[in-house]
Amino acid sequence: MANCTKCGAELSAGSAFCGECGQPLNVLGTGAVGSVSAAAAPATTASGAVSSGAGLTMNLAAALSYALGLITGILFLAIEPFKNDKFVRFHAMQSILFSAAVIVFSIVWSILAGILVGIAGYWVLTIDVPLRLLVGLAIFVLWLYLMFQAYSQREYKLPWIGDLAAKQLK
Repeated sequence: MANCTKCGAELSAGSAFCGECGQPLNVLGTGAVGSVSAAAAPATTASGAVSSGAGLTMNLAAALSYALGLITGILFLAIEPFKNDKFVRFHAMQSILFSAAVIVFSIVWSILAGILVGIAGYWVLTIDVPLRLLVGLAIFVLWLYLMFQAYSQREYKLPWIGDLAAKQLK
């Protein structure tokens, strides 16, 4: 049996990838599994981003780190080809912190609205509901803007949150 040139794990005959590290392998004409070929090296896309072994370019991975907030942020910080890329790590960390800030803001807003309803009565809801919808729309537009910036290969930093995300990755 052959061994992977990246991690040294034993490879089964006819496999296209290493079972341990996921490295693509070159299948030779003799049927034996050989070393990694130049064709299996990360490909460069038209936008200049290097694609990973998972089929995602780094800019797409950075944009997708915002997709489900905390969940995808943590996921892209843990997945092998992306956790080593500074650009993806920054956007994943910013996604986590942005999502946490939105959750905290929502909780504080709900508590304050509940207190005001208890003090002033239910007429406060006539102001709270439209204002909550407007703030929610603003957060949604900002979320889309962050995804667009990541996809465009820009390291856009939100005030305070972006600086904190950059500090966490040092």
